[in-house]
Amino acid sequence: MKEIKNRSIESNPFTISFGRKPQEYISRSPQADLIIDSFRGLHPVTQAYMISGVRGSGKTVLMTDISERLKEEGWIVIDLNPTVDMLRSLASRLYDTSGFHKEFMTAKINLSILGIGVSIEEVPPLSDYETAIARMMDVIKKKNKKVLLVIDEVQNSESVRQLVSAFQILIRKEYPLFLLMTGLHNNLNSLQNDNAITFLLRTPKVVLQPLNLPAVGESYQTVFGLDIQTASHMAAITKGYPFAYQVLGFLYWNRGGEPDDLLPDLDQYLSGFVYEKIWSELSARDQDVMDRMAGFSGEITVKDLRDQLQMTSQTFSVYRDRLSKKGLVNTDHYGYLSFSLPRFEFFVRRITSDRYY
Repeated sequence: MKEIKNRSIESNPFTISFGRKPQEYISRSPQADLIIDSFRGLHPVTQAYMISGVRGSGKTVLMTDISERLKEEGWIVIDLNPTVDMLRSLASRLYDTSGFHKEFMTAKINLSILGIGVSIEEVPPLSDYETAIARMMDVIKKKNKKVLLVIDEVQNSESVRQLVSAFQILIRKEYPLFLLMTGLHNNLNSLQNDNAITFLLRTPKVVLQPLNLPAVGESYQTVFGLDIQTASHMAAITKGYPFAYQVLGFLYWNRGGEPDDLLPDLDQYLSGFVYEKIWSELSARDQDVMDRMAGFSGEITVKDLRDQLQMTSQTFSVYRDRLSKKGLVNTDHYGYLSFSLPRFEFFVRRITSDRYY
């Protein structure tokens, strides 16, 4: 095994931090290209996209990659915080857009009553954010600029609903405004099914799948100079889960040695950073299904699991489908189930040890 020498923690190309694009990561080029090409079109088929995936699946990294690429092409990119008044935030951020302040003044856009900008003499102030945003988008459209709104980890809140409703009106008026949102399956599903904003049901959704294992292995092989067997073994440990790929790389950079010796620390990071939160968001019955699955090694037949849970086929299919959509259960092998996330069964066994194990 190759020893790790003269590698500082500061220069570690892997990261355990969420929301920051790592130095070493596996690009999701097909998904990024799909969204960017859709937005670039002369007559875009859609002006909104959703990115869905389990916690730690790389939603924010993909969103950041897309926004950075469009910004390099001259797009105006505005990050919005879903926990604040998003319409006010959008109006304020648009008004502060570099290079447009003078244009907005020339167009006599007076937002002083909204607490944005300065008063313009003899020009009545605009009294609502939607009108203010539309007036500024008029100026931006005439300059042949496009605006991308990015919202990370959306939930079905009043602020988000107001922003999305205004967005729908603005795109009907053919403004060059685009929306990219990330979120967990449940949150996006709740938002899409809200009766006030049903147009989101037609919004395309990119569901992030595990990373390509050969690509993960090649990354480890290149960074660490490993033989293909060791690199492939490390990739298999991660199951293509982006956060596990980062954590295992982070640990190996700092310590080296045998990959299996890092498993206790990997488990600790996965548990503390992601799995405990995922578990807390499951219903009691969902937890029961995962708990019973963890009692088996590897794949389990659907019939055996149903028998354990004493569920009918119809009842069980509801939980199977829900856990699959949440990215927790793999149903690719017909008639069988397995955990999608790496070492999740060990986490479940530990957290439920006082119940069955």
